[in-house]
Amino acid sequence: MFDFGGVVATIMHVDMDSFYASVEIRRRPALGRAPMWVGGDGRGVVLSANWLAKQWGVEGGMPSARAKRLCPTGVAVRPDFDAYLVASRAVMEIFRRVVAVVETASIDEAYLDVTGALRMWGSAVEIGQQIRQLVRTEQQLPCSVGIGPNRLVAKMASKAAKPDGLREVPPEEVLAFLHPMPVEQLYGVGASTAERLHRRGIVTVGDLADTPRQTLRASFGPQAAVALVNLAFGRSSAHVSNQHVPAVGVGNQETFAADSADPAVVRAEILRVCSSVARRLRKAGLMGRGVTLSIRFADFTTASASLTLPNPVDTAQELYAVALTLYDRPRLHAKPVRRVGVRCDQLVGADQVHLQPTLGEPELGWREAERAADRLNARFGAKAVTRAALARLPEHHHPIPPGRAALGSSE
Repeated sequence: MFDFGGVVATIMHVDMDSFYASVEIRRRPALGRAPMWVGGDGRGVVLSANWLAKQWGVEGGMPSARAKRLCPTGVAVRPDFDAYLVASRAVMEIFRRVVAVVETASIDEAYLDVTGALRMWGSAVEIGQQIRQLVRTEQQLPCSVGIGPNRLVAKMASKAAKPDGLREVPPEEVLAFLHPMPVEQLYGVGASTAERLHRRGIVTVGDLADTPRQTLRASFGPQAAVALVNLAFGRSSAHVSNQHVPAVGVGNQETFAADSADPAVVRAEILRVCSSVARRLRKAGLMGRGVTLSIRFADFTTASASLTLPNPVDTAQELYAVALTLYDRPRLHAKPVRRVGVRCDQLVGADQVHLQPTLGEPELGWREAERAADRLNARFGAKAVTRAALARLPEHHHPIPPGRAALGSSE
């Protein structure tokens, strides 16, 4: 934690509860009485699920087909990103009316440095309750608030407060708060890392804190060992900034040999572009949370749609699932298509998020398969291994020389 002149920082993390789903329920209250999620009904990815759907095991980031298998009676709602952006801006404005230092982390969450506001409000809990009341009254949306001495603890506290609650973890209670938790609940520890920790008898966060650093270094490497120790003791930056970093990203686009109104052809090209973007991300050692799909029509007009993911990604499988959900918007099907493009932004170094959970699936699987394909293509040629869905494209559309291996289709 940071100490400014003897004053320990007080950081708040405000997380909108099931944000996209809550916005849909706000305008159609009947949706709140049944399991529902925002996203595709068969293709694509679940962007947000209400609490009834979550009781069936449906979670944001999960493939829509899997959500339907888990909850056959669930209702899938087409996303309305314009409505979500309007709601997000209104919520962030409420935060800024109460606290001067607000850092937007994504469309549905923000960090607030309330250290300087304590004298005015009296306590961080009072500030948090005021924010929750204003968001509920003015926007009819639920949110959960976590309060702690740094960003990590505040985020963990907001998760513990869900749904629609508030949790404060003072500095002297950080270890008591964290150490009884299963290690997989520690923010930043994904399924693969948790499994490796379990195999070493490390079950709780307290177990992780008690493990000698040299043991962690031997098992996970020096950088990961330091990250794990810091997580186990609740150490994190308390810096919250109003500054907005200019967006940078990795993208690619593909122009068709002939304009096409066939959704299957368009989806195949989206997959091709996602594969290219994912390879470039991995080669650069980057992962990204923001995904934008752009469509150039035959008349040279362009339409696009974007969203921010809860966790950074670097595989074609994950990018493609998101891009399909974006492509599901009616205005992206309006006319024959000339070109498709995919861009991934909100980038971070892969070495900084190696512990982050993946999008709906264990780390062992598509990520390992795609990395293996990277190695084979580096050795035998850039297109030695390709996906079956791309290999099946008609010869006149994209000639594909014989003799390539093919990864299974994601459709």
